[in-house]
Amino acid sequence: MEKYLVVGSGIFGAVFAYEAAKRGHQVKVIEKRDHIAGNVYTENVSGIQVHRYGAHIFHTDNEAIWHYINHFARFNWYTNSPVANYKGEMFNMPFNMNTFNKMWGVITPDEAQQKINAQKKELAGKTPENLEEQAISLVGRDIYEKLVKGYTEKQWGKKATDLPAFIIRRLPVRFTYDNNYFNDAYQGIPIGGYTQIIEKMLASDKIDVETGTDFFDKRADYLQQYTKIIYTGMIDQFFDYQLGELAYRSLRFDTETLNVDNYQGNAVVNYTDAETPFTRIIEHKHFEFGKGDKGKTVITREYPMDWHRGDEPYYPVNDAANNALYKQYQTLAITVPNVIFGGRLGQYRYFNMDQTIMAALRVVKTTFGE
Repeated sequence: MEKYLVVGSGIFGAVFAYEAAKRGHQVKVIEKRDHIAGNVYTENVSGIQVHRYGAHIFHTDNEAIWHYINHFARFNWYTNSPVANYKGEMFNMPFNMNTFNKMWGVITPDEAQQKINAQKKELAGKTPENLEEQAISLVGRDIYEKLVKGYTEKQWGKKATDLPAFIIRRLPVRFTYDNNYFNDAYQGIPIGGYTQIIEKMLASDKIDVETGTDFFDKRADYLQQYTKIIYTGMIDQFFDYQLGELAYRSLRFDTETLNVDNYQGNAVVNYTDAETPFTRIIEHKHFEFGKGDKGKTVITREYPMDWHRGDEPYYPVNDAANNALYKQYQTLAITVPNVIFGGRLGQYRYFNMDQTIMAALRVVKTTFGE
């Protein structure tokens, strides 16, 4: 029987802990925050499951992963259909016939295609050199100016002309009247929130959980005491930034409870103009179709921020320079063979929730030889 330390109680860490305990191993899970579940943490406010760290919609094409997550909660049939607000004009997302009809008054797919093709000619024959040119080459200037430019610049904290083209390799364009954002076969929100899933994963008597515990306070001791450490924090921080800092983007969440039943009529409304300082407003009750106390709703405004040491890192900036630096940290990681780096921050890549589970299960298979 081995002793495992899992650093971080988000999806990656919880899946590994659950699988290790199932196999009879003792697992200690430490979590820096005062609660488990990482960024998928949800809490009950006025009968509403509030996504504390931004909207999380589970979606996957992998049937096995869908069945796996459904062992821990029952999911509803929520379909992600965000709406974009551009200076008071409302557009459906992703870009589809409803969007094109509102934008140009076109009715048929052929009319919409002709309109987009005419605007794409602005970049005809030119290899896009930045995000702005890439977006125009895909959807034309009207959609870019109203629905891409301002939102993207707020999200990344840079002008679109200063962002690399590869960030938007493609933009979803549908010539149907379909507002479902994802193409995946399985999609939904756990009834009663995400925290219950992590609670069930960590419920084994072979798992000891400590919140409010920072790995770096006793790092040397942990490295000596445990056979294996599953580390889901920032890989550059683990190595004291000795090769330099990787870049991350951070977020600030401004959440308030309002004395109304329905504030915006949709779970997610993106604000795509440059002047509005936040990128979106989430109205949490709509994830569970209006469930919650009568006359109450909870909304969250989401503000992208530059990341500095001490801030919460939410997603990596996977440009060429940072990916090259991450590869150097991967090489350095070989020098600590008893540590496995996992999750968004440990593997320095953006994972959807299903990808996180798949990545954790791959580590389980490698670790336990199954």
